[in-house]
Amino acid sequence: MPSLSEAYRGNPVHVLHHKHPDFNSLQELPESYAWSTTHVDDHDHTSNNSMKESVPVIDLNDPNASKLIGHACKTWGVYQVVNHGIPISLLDDIHWLAQTLFSLPSHQKLKAARSPDGVSGYGLARISSFFPKLMWSEGFTILGSPLEHFQKLWPQDYDKYCDIVVQYDETMKKLAGKLMWLMLESLGITKEDLKWAGSKGQFEKACAAMQLNSYPSCPDPDRAMGLAPHTDSTLLTVLYQNNISGLQVQRDGSGWVTVPPLPGALVINVGDLLHILSNGLYPSVLHRVLVNRTRQRFSVAYLYGPQPNVEICPHAKLVGPTQPPLYRSVTWNEYLGTKAKHFNKALSSVRVCTPINGLFDVNESHKKVVACKWAR
Repeated sequence: MPSLSEAYRGNPVHVLHHKHPDFNSLQELPESYAWSTTHVDDHDHTSNNSMKESVPVIDLNDPNASKLIGHACKTWGVYQVVNHGIPISLLDDIHWLAQTLFSLPSHQKLKAARSPDGVSGYGLARISSFFPKLMWSEGFTILGSPLEHFQKLWPQDYDKYCDIVVQYDETMKKLAGKLMWLMLESLGITKEDLKWAGSKGQFEKACAAMQLNSYPSCPDPDRAMGLAPHTDSTLLTVLYQNNISGLQVQRDGSGWVTVPPLPGALVINVGDLLHILSNGLYPSVLHRVLVNRTRQRFSVAYLYGPQPNVEICPHAKLVGPTQPPLYRSVTWNEYLGTKAKHFNKALSSVRVCTPINGLFDVNESHKKVVACKWAR
């Protein structure tokens, strides 16, 4: 059974290892970071509709939280949560860790650089290889224990940084499991319906990675991109963002909509695997990050998914004679490989049924696709 680390390593995205510049020392935007206006055409403006719309904010203490979350997933693919139970002090700690890490001198950060075939450590975003220009950001991926890398960054006092990561991971895993059930319940799926959730339905064997991000102030933000448009290869992603705006999500009919930072709130993105499990009812959200001229932005993404070898497919309760499964069964391990090859077209590559004028056209080779046993 492959671990999540092995799954990522077995499906590499070949990122060219450009030398990271010292962003703070640059007075002009290097050509390698200058995106065409077609990529950042919405940088200074959004559509009239998006100015009137905002990503739903849901109080997890609300008795109707599951219903509200379901509506947000169906209409947005993203929402923010408050009263989520994560101590503000822990969010402050992880923000301090990210700020401290990215404030280290370049030569120090490079001691913990991600190896060419590795997953964890300091380096460019995995999606970098799919774009001709570089992104105005730094990243640090944590998959498993950060001990080895943190010892290189902080030889004397790495323990306190490791402790923060361990506490954050444990706390986020519980929240992610809670959110999963609120979303699944809104689809009519119970704990008895999902065997891979475990005997107690607590997703004991779920896997996750943590991504620390820094978006430094930029001398020419109108031509730069912090993180290019993409969806997440997860069930869901829990995002902490500091008080600097930059995250945008794409919504049909509205274009790019900014997700404003709210004190103490967390952003929840629907990922590709939940998109598949919900048979397309809950779409994974396309999102990007813009940068600004004067302020540095930090975020921490908690990328949550199943065991790498568990088959994910449209749940049996969501398919039937008039609603066949739109996607074939896929494991997270396999889907990471598909994403590494097809990137934002990965979902289309595992789609087996397409609605046409209210009817369904099933690919000839997949006419016998049925909801897989794992979902029953």
